[in-house]
Amino acid sequence: MLQKLSIRNYALIDTLEIDFNKGLNIITGETGAGKSIILGALSLILGQRAESKYFFNQDKKCVIEGSFLLADELLKPLFESNDLDFQKETLLRREIAIDGKSRAFVNDTPVNLGTLKLVGEQLIAIHSQHATQEISNSDFQLLILDALANHQPLLKNYKQEFKQLKQTEQQLKELQQKTTEAKNKQDYEQFLFTELEQAALKNGEQEDLELELEKLTHAESIKRSLLVGANLISESETAAINLIKEASSQLNSVEKFDPAIAELNERLKSSLIELKDIAAEISAIEENTEHNSQRLETIQERLDLFYSLQQKHRVSSNAELLAIQEQLSESLNAILNSDEHLAKLQNEIDQLNESLFEQAEQLDGNRRKAVVVVEKEVGSALKQMNMPNAAISFNLAKQAQLNINGINEVQLLFTANAGQQAAPVGKVASGGELSRVMLAVKALLAKHTSLPTLIFDEIDTGISGETALRVGEVIDALAGDMQILAITHLPQIAAKGNSHYFVYKHEKADKTTTGIKKLVPEERVNAIAEMLSGKNPGASALQNAKELLG
Repeated sequence: MLQKLSIRNYALIDTLEIDFNKGLNIITGETGAGKSIILGALSLILGQRAESKYFFNQDKKCVIEGSFLLADELLKPLFESNDLDFQKETLLRREIAIDGKSRAFVNDTPVNLGTLKLVGEQLIAIHSQHATQEISNSDFQLLILDALANHQPLLKNYKQEFKQLKQTEQQLKELQQKTTEAKNKQDYEQFLFTELEQAALKNGEQEDLELELEKLTHAESIKRSLLVGANLISESETAAINLIKEASSQLNSVEKFDPAIAELNERLKSSLIELKDIAAEISAIEENTEHNSQRLETIQERLDLFYSLQQKHRVSSNAELLAIQEQLSESLNAILNSDEHLAKLQNEIDQLNESLFEQAEQLDGNRRKAVVVVEKEVGSALKQMNMPNAAISFNLAKQAQLNINGINEVQLLFTANAGQQAAPVGKVASGGELSRVMLAVKALLAKHTSLPTLIFDEIDTGISGETALRVGEVIDALAGDMQILAITHLPQIAAKGNSHYFVYKHEKADKTTTGIKKLVPEERVNAIAEMLSGKNPGASALQNAKELLG
């Protein structure tokens, strides 16, 4: 239950603290006094968006804090799954800075708005007069049946598998599209791959052939230079070898006189050996160098093939051509394997459909059992609220196609009078009738969802007199199982409260603020009398108020 609500710097509220009790808490006040402001502040700690323009003082931050008493540990798994400390007295806090930035906390642990909302939804629900139209929504109507069917694990698993089905169907659709496109290009890609494969490309081959082409093209000049070089080293009268031999002979005759000369002579002899080897290798290369027009033509043809393929594929090397060849190979293999992949995805879809239809049938069966309970209990509650001949019924149809909720489509029908044909509730129910239907449904849902606190914000619109008295009795009975906060303008309902809070406006220094106080018994009599007859109630109104209060 909500124990305390603290509000600082929000709308017309400077500072406000409210302690709530268990059972039925009534909130009344003049129109415009700020009852909706208190609910607006409360909604902030339930994860709603906020704007700094609603601050009481634009130079200070806004802080809303709610203290909740958790009577059991049913919510402990929710806290643990979100890495939150579970405490019997749980604090939800929201801070909005002057720049509009917001921070949220659960038991002093920072959380995002999604987590704050997730926790808040399990602690408290607000039902306003504007939410009455929700009863006409088919999703809400189905939610009623699902809550009473008590098959949340089954429904959760169904929705997860349904999402998986839609994802797999999307994968199949995309793969079919890609496969069709690939098969349309298959002949051309196969031609390109075969062309590259037959070319038998090798890394480095182009560079080697271009070097060999240069050698063959300049074979005659190479041969001539090699002959001249060999002759200068070893063949001519002034050949380098002969000159070195002569120099070594001169050093031989004097090396005995100086070890340094002997060392230099050895180095000269080594040079002579090196020159002879160079001359021999030059001669060998020269002998093997020849102009081979046939080989030249072969190399040129091979290189022309490389250049042609590179130009065709808009690349500049054989390495890039080999990469393209690999890509084409993978693409062609993918086409070959696509049928197998398509069959696998289709098999997954068939299995999911089979599983989902089985679960959908279970959901349908559970909902049909719940229909009987809902129709009976809501009908009974409507009779308590001065609608003796009112009845609701569910048109629960089975569809051929699966949807996110199963195979059901639902329509809530309503009739207020005996002998009158039931019709969609949103079309035939008046405002007061809708309020009572919604109250009956909310009361039923609250019993089956173990919600700690429920807030009714002027859901008594469109009713009065004896009907209001009966509605008050229903709300009072509901408060026996949970905490109720009811904002009302009807004295018949206000009189049912265990605690009564009065919201008022206060003007000071040209500034209006909203305040709230808990009424003592004497003040309650006067407040309810004012609701009956207006300001300065007379003796009869005061007596009537005392009778309503019992």
